[in-house]
Amino acid sequence: MSDLQIGLIVLGVLLILLVLGFNWWQDRRVRRRMQEHFPASEQDPLLGSAEPLRAAAPAAEPARQRREPGIGLGVPAEPAAGGEMPAEGPLVAESDDGEEPDPAVEVVIEIHFAEPARGADLLPYMQSLRQVGKKQLRVFASTDRGRHRSRIAAEESYSTLQLAVLLANRSGPLTAIEWSQAWARAQDLADRFEGSIEGPDQQAVLEQAARLDDVCAALDTQVGLTLMLGAAQPAAEVLAVARGLGFAPDGARLAWLNDAGAVRFTLARGDGAAFDAGMGGIERLYLLLDVPCSPADPHAFGRMVEVGRDLAGRLRAELVDDQGRVLADGADAVIDERLRVLFEQLEQAGLPAGSERAQRVFA
Repeated sequence: MSDLQIGLIVLGVLLILLVLGFNWWQDRRVRRRMQEHFPASEQDPLLGSAEPLRAAAPAAEPARQRREPGIGLGVPAEPAAGGEMPAEGPLVAESDDGEEPDPAVEVVIEIHFAEPARGADLLPYMQSLRQVGKKQLRVFASTDRGRHRSRIAAEESYSTLQLAVLLANRSGPLTAIEWSQAWARAQDLADRFEGSIEGPDQQAVLEQAARLDDVCAALDTQVGLTLMLGAAQPAAEVLAVARGLGFAPDGARLAWLNDAGAVRFTLARGDGAAFDAGMGGIERLYLLLDVPCSPADPHAFGRMVEVGRDLAGRLRAELVDDQGRVLADGADAVIDERLRVLFEQLEQAGLPAGSERAQRVFA
């Protein structure tokens, strides 16, 4: 046998040993990975019967009490060994918030963070994200766990923020300056937290704002009555009479509420001051029915007239319309009929009277 043949045989044996060794190493690597994902147990999970698992499930079920999803409700901690519960920590909400941007009256600028931003770090900047010009801003967010939030919490971290910019209100449509201010604040926040922003084209936003403003302008109606008190009456006495009749505080005004607590109409001093401001007397009061912001009611104006007449009687005042004329008999029924049409038009326009959307754009 020549040296060449012997060398070839040795080389072949070495190759076989190398292949066997490589296969053994691969087999060992796969087994180790499987053990990491499927810890060893006394019973083979593939061969064992499923009956014991099904039998044990009902017995274990009462130990888990059902919890309704909501803000501040987190996943309860599992008992530690020995049945003791671990020390309580901050609970993280595992459900989405219900409030979202309203695409019918708002436009969104979205900020994407390269790394999740802590809520505690974001909170100091929220004050500057409440308003641009005369338009409301609302902030929404997505947590690093994929949950939708309508407010920022210090203990959570967020992957994105959404700035919802109101398109129109009683100050008019969103302007180019207001939109630029919103975009600049979003860009500033993105720069501070290493993020990027995206949003719609400015021209498209301004056109959408103008269309919404046209709709709102055609439907915006307020109906008022005036109480002429003659000689000035002490503010404290007027306030006491109004409160006794059923009016409730509403900022500087008083409000007449429905059974659900929504404002039907308001009562204000003629000088615009708060009822508890100073010791001066009151000579005139204004009743105002803000139609888009008041819940739909087939007798909305008639109800205000009835309360106004009762209040006028108690204050020895004269009730007149917004032209200073004594209210004619039957005028309330005529106005109510017109308002019923307006309530229907608001509903058809997607701005139901008294809804959050209507109160947002008719502010």
